[in-house]
Amino acid sequence: MTAAELYEKLRPIQEAKGYYFNRDLEGMTFPLLESLLINKERYGYMVCPCRLASGDREKDRDIICPCVYRDPDVAEYGSCYCGLYVSKDWNEGRIAHITVPERRPVEKIFA
Repeated sequence: MTAAELYEKLRPIQEAKGYYFNRDLEGMTFPLLESLLINKERYGYMVCPCRLASGDREKDRDIICPCVYRDPDVAEYGSCYCGLYVSKDWNEGRIAHITVPERRPVEKIFA
């Protein structure tokens, strides 16, 4: 599967839930989707490419994309930590594009 194929597969599913891929397809979305595919091959699951995975599915469960932090990130900032998933308002420039802080607890980062 290619990043473009993954995009076409996930886009309608996520948009129905109110989540959109970053409109910067070549600079952001496709590279992140490609990294998810690499991580799937590496770990057996699509773990967040913006965080350090342990390789233990249970320990990484919270950062399997879409991670458990996506919903509150998009609700508060209009974008997830990686910038892969965004709100419609974010994509259309109606809200500021700021750096989203890490929500993952420190003890999980270094587990």
